[in-house]
Amino acid sequence: MCIGIPGQICEIGPGTRAQIEVSGARRDIDLSLVGIHDEHGNARVGQWVLVHVGFAMSVIDEHEARETLEALHNMYDVEPDVGVLLFPEEHR
Repeated sequence: MCIGIPGQICEIGPGTRAQIEVSGARRDIDLSLVGIHDEHGNARVGQWVLVHVGFAMSVIDEHEARETLEALHNMYDVEPDVGVLLFPEEHR
């Protein structure tokens, strides 16, 4: 099973590298599959992406991102291994 984690882009650069925030933790990712700019030429800072193995796989809206994060947090209550995806090491 593959799990995509929603994160909000906080910073872009250098190249296609970026930082996202997931549950208060920053993570390094790659935007090469979705691009660093949206269809209007705007930088993706502030947008939400679905991340799998360090790559943003798709851009998603904030509502979908928050619903997915809530579902993952609920899953964490039953399956603590999900915490690796959601929380920084010091909060697990």
